[in-house]
Amino acid sequence: MSSSVREYSPVERRWRLGLTAVLAVYGWVLLRSPGSYSWLDSLDLAIHETGHLVFAFGGEFLALLGGTLLQLLVPIAFAFALWRQGDRHGATVPLWWLGQSCWNVSVYIKDARAQELPLVGGGEHDWAILLGELGQLPRDQAIGGAVFLLGVLIYGIAIVAGWKLVTSVAQVAAKRPIERQTGGTRE
Repeated sequence: MSSSVREYSPVERRWRLGLTAVLAVYGWVLLRSPGSYSWLDSLDLAIHETGHLVFAFGGEFLALLGGTLLQLLVPIAFAFALWRQGDRHGATVPLWWLGQSCWNVSVYIKDARAQELPLVGGGEHDWAILLGELGQLPRDQAIGGAVFLLGVLIYGIAIVAGWKLVTSVAQVAAKRPIERQTGGTRE
């Protein structure tokens, strides 16, 4: 068996499958109304605002983009760390979060021209400025839509991979006693 495949106890397997199912359902709810506020948006917002400070060293453009960058980099960092530790299923959870974060960012991008979203402290609208400086402000809906679709794709990959990683480990674990009985070969 490959060292990258981790076997789960029956209880852990059920728990991980349950978590994946909950993320699938909760993600579907968020997917259907990306503009509605959820508890996860509070975390995304805190990370986003911190990103402005983290990337302030690079000037105004990078500081504005830094909010979105950090909001997307944090779940990527968690997914990468879990993957490197060998918890492949665990890595699908922050991957799911990355998809959700893309939906969150897409709402902000799509609001660039209208500027109707309430902003923290009533400040500047990051994406209105960023797209304006890039000459892409009239394309805010298309760009936001593309980011939303990217989030849908990431969400789908996270859910399918999460399910397959747990169930394929269960299949490997089920085959092991047969391999032991036949001296390592299946007949």
